[in-house]
This record gives sequence, structure tokens and C-alpha cells, in this order.
Amino acid sequence: MEIKKVTDAAFKKYGRVVDNIDFSELLKKLEETPCPEDVVYEPSVKMLEELPVFDEIQTKAYGELPIQIGYCNGHNYQLNALEYHRSSELNVACTDAVLLVGWQPDIAEDGTYDTSLVEAFLVPKGTTVEVYATTLHYAPCCAGEDGFRVGIVLPKDTNLPLDKEHAGGEDSRITARNKWLLGHPEGGLPEGSPMGLVGENICIK
Repeated sequence: MEIKKVTDAAFKKYGRVVDNIDFSELLKKLEETPCPEDVVYEPSVKMLEELPVFDEIQTKAYGELPIQIGYCNGHNYQLNALEYHRSSELNVACTDAVLLVGWQPDIAEDGTYDTSLVEAFLVPKGTTVEVYATTLHYAPCCAGEDGFRVGIVLPKDTNLPLDKEHAGGEDSRITARNKWLLGHPEGGLPEGSPMGLVGENICIK
């Protein structure tokens, strides 16, 4: 599939490049995080949240709402699932990475989403993008063979375990705090995960 850049006009539907914060110290720390052969996600990492830029991100990007900084690293070339939050997410690219994204309003009334609508965008190393709340997304993909490292900034407690049971309609997609999931049957998700993606499990390799 065609991989556009996040500077392309087509990305404006899904997010924007963040250019009013200096992420250099965060990028340097992200270089110290592991990059396994599979994919690892850590929602909140102390060494990242202790950086001085934490307060600036919290103030400027989230209007003083409490935030968390973690990372999603590893090797991945497939879609597997899409998720969304009730908030924007910042992706801080320590390496080149590819985002596979969709648009929440394109979810059909029956709760399915056609993967042919997914678009791919390259986030160049050193770039930070805001991914809007209406943007469907999941783990980044590799832009080459060396894996990816992407810092993930979200409102505090996002993606942590739930306290209550959720069932019926859109609630059945809630798999963690502030996380709604649409899985692909071929995505290798844990048993019982909500499905919803129809069509090809996109692979960019």
C-alpha cells in the first residue's frame, strides 16, 4: 500500500505534527528502551516521566490534564487491530515508524470496520505527531528492518486494567481504561478480544 508522510495533507484528517515542544531529551531517553523481536508496550515509565519536558507536554499538549509517558517498541509489519481513545495521543518517533490509521466515523453501524479504508503514514525519526481521538490506530509498524521505538503520551491511567465489566454495544469494545478495540480475526489477539475488522489484515512488508 502507499505510505504517505505525516506532512502530507491527507494526514490532517487524523492528526498533526507537534512543533511547539522540544522533545530532544525525551528522544534521547527513548534510545535506552528495549526493542524486542515482537512488540512491547509500557504505558507509564518512570525515567521518561521524570524528564523536565514532562511538565511542558502536560501543560501545552494536554491543557494541564494529568498525563503518562510510555513507549511502544519492537518489530511489526501488520495491522492486527485498531483502537481509539476519548483523547488525543502523542507519538514521539525515536526511529522512523509507520502508522496504520483509520477514522472512527467510518465504523459501520454493526460495529465493523473495513480495513480497505486504512491509510499508512511515515513518521520520520525525531518527529512527534498528535493522533486525534477520532483516529483509529494500533501498534506502529517498522519502516525498515531495524524495528521501531515510539514514545506514547496519553492521559494518566489510559490502557490500565479495568475495574468494571463492560458489555453490549460500544461498551463491549472497552478492553482497558480509555481504550476501545476492534480486533482482526487473524491478528493474534488474546482469546475473547472484541473483533470488528473485516477485510485483509494489512501487512506493509
